[in-house]
Amino acid sequence: MAEMLTRREFLRDGTMAAAAAGLAATAGADEKDEKAAAKAKQTEETKKTRSYNPDMLYRRLGKTGLWVSAVCLGGHWKRIDKVLQNKDDFDKNRAEVASRCLEAGINYVDACMAQEILAYAKALKGKREQVFFGYSWSDREMRLPEWRKADKLMEGLNQGLKESGLEYVDLWRITMLERGSLHTQAEIEEAVKAMEQAKKQGKARCTGCSSHDRNWLKALIEKFPQQLEVILTPYTAGSTVLPKESLFDAVQQQDVGVFGIKPFASNSLFKGDGSPNSPHAEEDSKRARLAIRCILANPAITAPIPGLISAAQVDNMVKAVKEGPGLTEAEAQHLQLACDEMWAGLPEEYRWLRAHRLV
Repeated sequence: MAEMLTRREFLRDGTMAAAAAGLAATAGADEKDEKAAAKAKQTEETKKTRSYNPDMLYRRLGKTGLWVSAVCLGGHWKRIDKVLQNKDDFDKNRAEVASRCLEAGINYVDACMAQEILAYAKALKGKREQVFFGYSWSDREMRLPEWRKADKLMEGLNQGLKESGLEYVDLWRITMLERGSLHTQAEIEEAVKAMEQAKKQGKARCTGCSSHDRNWLKALIEKFPQQLEVILTPYTAGSTVLPKESLFDAVQQQDVGVFGIKPFASNSLFKGDGSPNSPHAEEDSKRARLAIRCILANPAITAPIPGLISAAQVDNMVKAVKEGPGLTEAEAQHLQLACDEMWAGLPEEYRWLRAHRLV
């Protein structure tokens, strides 16, 4: 009887194990199907984004739901004199760079001062709906005391739209003080009020801000998660992610898009001067790609936004995206040496970037 019972138990246990295995296999297959369906849906959504190019990688810009290229066009054009034949070629250069970006699938431009807004509005004339336009008329925003009320911020936005010929902006990212903690609570509430008004009036599709103060940005995101949809903050090749309870932890929890500014530490990463015929041109192009790939390995960063002064630099960024995020051991060592030189050689006016090294 005992032997018969053991056999029954064996058969029962075997049947249960087989059923469990079948359920696990089914669950695994279901999970696999769900992931495949989610990936397919994401692919379809990505294909609908502006200036889609199948060779470009796109990332979701947080809760905005916009899909932006893994590398975007920053508004600055430092060292542009190194690629211009004469000063009259400036407008032509900006138009060529903007067009090359759109051809390659780079679909976000960030303009953070009057000159940049006017230049890119002109360069993108007739192509407005092919690009997501980030806007900040910084000398009509929070860095100046007279522009820290909601009505003044809206006045500045309306003036800027009129002067640039833009009907709306995709992202109004108000420029805050570099040390954002110097703003009062009342000032922040005024800025948030202006963001809400801009969206309600159809002047801004999404809203956010820029600051160099990471701890302050973290607190701001946690208090105003709906209005702070996107932030901009320095993130260079030498930056790292704090392990927990950091800004990068907060942006992922609150689903906030992040553009990393100054990815090359205001060109301090490079050995040359930006001239295409510089003896350091090849090495600097390599450093630029390694830096971008290093930054893209941080999942909290939606995209770095380097200032690009030539079509060749656009192509180099596209190459970096194709090479993919993350570095081999040899590449990491190469970049580390370059970053050591960068940190040691920062001009005095950019030594504050060391605060963002966090190593």
